[in-house]
Amino acid sequence: MATQPCPCGYYGDPTHECSCSSTLISRYQRRISGPLMDRIDLHVEVPRVEYEKLSSDQLGEPSAKIRERVEQARAVQRQRFAGTKLVTNADMGPKEVREYCRLDEAGNTLIKAAMRQLGLSARGFHRILKVSRTIADLAGSERIETAHLAEALQYRPKRQT
Repeated sequence: MATQPCPCGYYGDPTHECSCSSTLISRYQRRISGPLMDRIDLHVEVPRVEYEKLSSDQLGEPSAKIRERVEQARAVQRQRFAGTKLVTNADMGPKEVREYCRLDEAGNTLIKAAMRQLGLSARGFHRILKVSRTIADLAGSERIETAHLAEALQYRPKRQT
């Protein structure tokens, strides 16, 4: 699913000024219902890419390396859920989230603040923990660290208020 940030499409653009009022932006961003947005795990803003970055000789991480990391994370998940009907972290229910997505004290403090500030539903809470578990798996970490949780929180929708 993809959307523009506002009716004119330039809200947040570093090179082109948005012509929309804050009221119009807010109304536009709220047109998709909260329950639907709650079912989308990753919300990523994709900014305009400058010519210099596109034409640069500097290469990003190769796809083969990324694929290897994803396959390793999937193997960890297969092992974690061996003997169950679950295959991936996304398949976990609340019971499995409690078992496999434990947070330390700093993580609990962060998620509590996020719940309050973002107004997370129970579904949103569990989705953040599942995404955090996946980020930890991709990093090769047995535990969900505060950085993994913080990254998962960054994938929640950002709305103009």
